[in-house]
Amino acid sequence: MSERFFLASAPRDGQAVLVDDEARHLARVLRAKVGDEVRAFDGSGLEWPARVVTIGRDQVTLAVGESLPAQTATGPRLTLAVALPKGDRQKWLVEKLTELGTARLVPLVTARGVAEATESARGRLARGVIEACKQCGRNTLMEIGAAATLESLAALVPADALRLIAHPEGIPVAALPPAPTGGDVVAAIGPEGGFTPEELATADRLGFSRVSLGPHILRIETAAITIAARWMPPAL
Repeated sequence: MSERFFLASAPRDGQAVLVDDEARHLARVLRAKVGDEVRAFDGSGLEWPARVVTIGRDQVTLAVGESLPAQTATGPRLTLAVALPKGDRQKWLVEKLTELGTARLVPLVTARGVAEATESARGRLARGVIEACKQCGRNTLMEIGAAATLESLAALVPADALRLIAHPEGIPVAALPPAPTGGDVVAAIGPEGGFTPEELATADRLGFSRVSLGPHILRIETAAITIAARWMPPAL
């Protein structure tokens, strides 16, 4: 058994505990037995080889070995502020952005947005991040930020961050210079109805550069993935 499982808290004294959905998945779905070997990660970049010690109804205890080398980011830190689409498209968006190494997803509040980022919705997005990390081998969780307007978004990142806003009349994304390693990139993706003239004026005032993502009109998640792929961390 080589499944990966998320730890809600880091191991202590050579032991770790899986709880709730993670424990039920291992115990009931995979029907793990004492002695089975798995991998565990806590979202901080660390991963441990582990062995099942005890199996309870909603809790599984693991004996963990030495941590594997931590995954460290080698590219810029990317924050994507996205006017969320509806329904299952949100889950797909979170899955792909996690796979591509995006550091933070911020639900963007816009005049023409169609989905509200409630606390329960953000909780679903966070669970989607964990599932995507388990599948793709990423050991750092993509942060799900609080909903933000363009104004409050600008305050989330350093003053020297590269600030971008998707717009058909902008500079081609491929023509943008690379961001420095360890620097910050923040990119705003609007709703399918587009940003309003007032929102574009606000973005201009806040130092966002307009960037074109190609000759076609993209859906929200396609636009976000295009930006994420442009600044995907390089292979180690």
